[in-house]
Amino acid sequence: MPELPEVETVRLGLADHVVGQRITTVEVLHPRAVRRHAGESADLASRLAGKTVTAARRRGKYLWLDVADDTDDAALVVHLGMSGQMLIARAGAPDHTHLRIRAQLADGNELRFVDQRTFGGWHVDEHVPDPFTPENASAAMDSDDGVLPRVPASIAHIAPDPFDPGFDTSAVVARIRARHTEIKRALLDQTIISGVGNIYADEALWLARLHGTRVTDTLAPKKIRELIDAATDVMAQALKVGGTSFDALYVNVNGQSGYFERSLNAYGREGQPCRRCGRIMRREHFMNRSSFSCPQCQRRPRM
Repeated sequence: MPELPEVETVRLGLADHVVGQRITTVEVLHPRAVRRHAGESADLASRLAGKTVTAARRRGKYLWLDVADDTDDAALVVHLGMSGQMLIARAGAPDHTHLRIRAQLADGNELRFVDQRTFGGWHVDEHVPDPFTPENASAAMDSDDGVLPRVPASIAHIAPDPFDPGFDTSAVVARIRARHTEIKRALLDQTIISGVGNIYADEALWLARLHGTRVTDTLAPKKIRELIDAATDVMAQALKVGGTSFDALYVNVNGQSGYFERSLNAYGREGQPCRRCGRIMRREHFMNRSSFSCPQCQRRPRM
């Protein structure tokens, strides 16, 4: 699944090309692409037809479009899955391979959802108040319209990410220290801090000189804060170049891939020298995935 920088790159493209546009019709070309929607394909199409896209939003790895007409507002939640793409094309242009959903826009363009592996999809959801709104509610005001934020009901359990106006680093540090688990598991727990996936977790741990199996309640608050800052920094750097792409499946709305893989310090660098100390980087199994770290800079904790 794409991580925060990749999803934010897509969101920015949607904000430029789709926000302010009215959806005229929606065509579902594969039933799996709407399997998360409570109704049938025709219900999703009818819920969207005639509505105007008022905002493109994101929390962590989760993306949605606010849509509204004179009588109703809702959220079009987009699951990119492993290979989902949100692409803009002119109406009548040749269909993309693996096109799953087509939304006609009033300006003559189409918003297309392309998904080779069919793990992703769209569903229409209701808005609910953001349960993570801090006590100082003004800190979480939406910068666009100055109102307290709402989120789609299906992702209300997802915690704010480090770029969210309501992100509270001290609260996140406290939540992490309250757990007794490996620090990498906590960093990947989207109910604690969202947006960080396997790639950027490894990069943040390398920057903070921490091994992913360090136990959370043994770490000093200052060290956890350093790790959060490292995750924020590495994702910000990735966002500048459009995210990380290892194949053609992740692209932005114009079909372009990201380039951050050229700057990775840990992920995927097994057998290569550590950019900091020169020791050979190692790969270890972790939660049916892989972790990459330096045996010198990121020493394993003693059992």
